[in-house]
Amino acid sequence: MIQKYFKEYSIWYLTYAILASLFLITFFLFHLPLAYFEVSFSLNITILIFISIRQYCKFKKKQVILQQFIYVKELDDFNLPSEEAFKNIIFKQKEEQATEVLNLKTQIENIQNLIKMWSHQMKVPLSALSLMAQTNQLQQKEVEQQLNRLQNYLDTLLNYLKFNQNKDDFRFEKISVKDCVTEIVKKYRVSCLLKHLSVEVNGDWQLNSDRKWINFALTQLIDNAIKYSKDGGKISIQISKSCIEISDNGIGILEEDLPRIFEEGFTGFNGHEHQKATGLGLYMTKQVLDSLNLNISIKSQIDQGTQVFITPQK
Repeated sequence: MIQKYFKEYSIWYLTYAILASLFLITFFLFHLPLAYFEVSFSLNITILIFISIRQYCKFKKKQVILQQFIYVKELDDFNLPSEEAFKNIIFKQKEEQATEVLNLKTQIENIQNLIKMWSHQMKVPLSALSLMAQTNQLQQKEVEQQLNRLQNYLDTLLNYLKFNQNKDDFRFEKISVKDCVTEIVKKYRVSCLLKHLSVEVNGDWQLNSDRKWINFALTQLIDNAIKYSKDGGKISIQISKSCIEISDNGIGILEEDLPRIFEEGFTGFNGHEHQKATGLGLYMTKQVLDSLNLNISIKSQIDQGTQVFITPQK
């Protein structure tokens, strides 16, 4: 500690030594009595020793505080201009650290809530498969539909985690929107057959985008259209060079729920009523499309149906 003290204040002791030497040379050159110099030097050295002891105690106390302090309030005694500057830096770092910790806690809580919600959703198709197995009524189309639901929930969870970690993981290329939509409709053919739904796809759009993520967004939207369509309903997908419109004549969305449908975890009245929503699909779709420079908007009326529009950002 003493070594650190002299390292910090060495310039002052060096200055004192130089001044004392200059006074000694002055006394010697002018043939002044050295006794006067000795008295003055002894007095100054005594004062310097007392000041050094006091400064060393303060220095030691500060070092201990800096090495062990937990709360910023412990630095209240640091009042020198340079110390104030360091305090401000520490305050800023503490605030940034607290913000990071809070964000990390929020992220962990969100993931925990997501896992709980996802686990609950996974129980529905698993219970359906278990019931069919116990009653020996394993119908191929029903089994395939429940497996599709499981796959979709799993894909949503994995893509949610991946997207949050790598929000710039995109590979842009020319893709046919009609081809993407056709593949998705084929994937959900069993669900459409079980609900006697007709799906119409018209037009095309050669879009410069990321195939994987545009497929994910369209899958979420088509899956919602199928889930909330009435038996015997119709889903229309109209594609042009600057717009994708996905329409259904299903149960619709409450007007008061429309402003919040893109919020994370929001399921709305329909999600609670039918227990089919995770609150992630539209949130993820919005996040992905924003990153792909695409806008999404939704119009809906209860018992009239829903229209989803995807357009380029201006």
